Amino acid sequence: MNRRSFVSLAGAAAALPLSSAAPVTRPNILYIMTDQQWANTMSCAGNADLRTPAMDSLAADGVRFEQAYCSNPLCVPSRTSMLTGKMPWETGVTINKTKHDLSAFPMMGTFLSGAGYDCGYFGKWHIPIPATDIRHHGFSTIEHARGAGVDADVPDASIQFLRRKRDKPFLMVSSFLNPHDICEWARGQAGKEGPYLEAPPPDKCPQLPANFAIPGHEPDIIREVQARDKSAYPTREWTPDKWRQYRWAYCRLTEAVDARIGLILNALKESGQYENTLIVFASDHGDGNAAHHWNQKQILYDEAARVPFVVSGYGVKKPGSVNKSHLVNAALDLIPTFCDYAGIATPSGLTGSSVRALVEGKKPSRPWRDSLVVHNEFCLFNKSHDVEGRMLRTRDYTYVAYSKGEQREQLTDVRKDPGEMHNLAVDKGHKQTLARHRRMLADACSGAGDRFIVPSA
Repeated sequence: MNRRSFVSLAGAAAALPLSSAAPVTRPNILYIMTDQQWANTMSCAGNADLRTPAMDSLAADGVRFEQAYCSNPLCVPSRTSMLTGKMPWETGVTINKTKHDLSAFPMMGTFLSGAGYDCGYFGKWHIPIPATDIRHHGFSTIEHARGAGVDADVPDASIQFLRRKRDKPFLMVSSFLNPHDICEWARGQAGKEGPYLEAPPPDKCPQLPANFAIPGHEPDIIREVQARDKSAYPTREWTPDKWRQYRWAYCRLTEAVDARIGLILNALKESGQYENTLIVFASDHGDGNAAHHWNQKQILYDEAARVPFVVSGYGVKKPGSVNKSHLVNAALDLIPTFCDYAGIATPSGLTGSSVRALVEGKKPSRPWRDSLVVHNEFCLFNKSHDVEGRMLRTRDYTYVAYSKGEQREQLTDVRKDPGEMHNLAVDKGHKQTLARHRRMLADACSGAGDRFIVPSA
């Protein structure tokens, strides 16, 4: 699609029809995003190793979705999915590319600005188009849109945007880098957002997770990639004590970003706009957090793929509730949700679903998904290792398949084995369950135009 075609498409977004249920006064929308935060690293999720009062306050005023997953556990593919509403295999952004042609994909700001919203973006950008291309991404105000050194600036810039006098609602994205600095901590380096954190003695640090061990019958490509990338995974020879200190540092980085989120929430309340603002909090992906001897992301284990997803404030029916059953795609479901609250139809071609009915305690207009797919492609920065994977998450199971390796598959009964320690793909007693999940993933891929080849019997 050329630039002229894109401008025509962007103009069409401004003419999206108002839904019949459009509210008289549409809410403001605040999207707060952290980087590399696993869903369980909040005190409101039961984690006693850290305190996150700002995130907890959002959960207290909202609905916390426990089964929310990223589209890809890597920064650039995940963030591109969030802003386009498309999966990585659709956009072609499957690794940490710095440049890519996204002209065929209008973005979140385009849809909401076309609906009459004042759109601002503050903080980490990390998608493969220039932040200066406002006509494409649709955020008429964009500041500190770079890869690092942003967190200290995000609250002030966001607060200034909140205080503007305006006669229309706003969409504001406040995007933080941390707790991503755990990547630098693992290398023994100062973080991009602050100094190196000196951990206390191991016995003063969090305990190792119950799933610290490497599972038996794990797909072999996982450890091959880990051994290949010593800069990303300098942890292979770590002692358990070092891993405990890693978990301590990760908690402190999460608390640091929580404090900055608190500044924005306090300013929103002081501005008198809190009651009329929908707030969504999420992360682009998680972190291994020592589970299965894994740091970083990319992997398709729960710690890297499952993310916090809290919808708070405006329209919440039962504040403080926890949704444990509905599978949410934390990338694809964003734009449909925002469009729903903005009173416009979901743009054609987007396959995500609005969570509004779930937030308001209503029955969705169509049956909710019974599975979702997470994509990965192992890479070192912008260099692919030519190994892809797919994870199919159903209500009771996680099925993972990789494109290479002798042992390519992993099947887990997450009801009985939430730590993903037992690979049922090698268990003859689960042959039918394995075959069913193979078919489901193959159908999901073919239906979405994804060319990934699922293993067969």
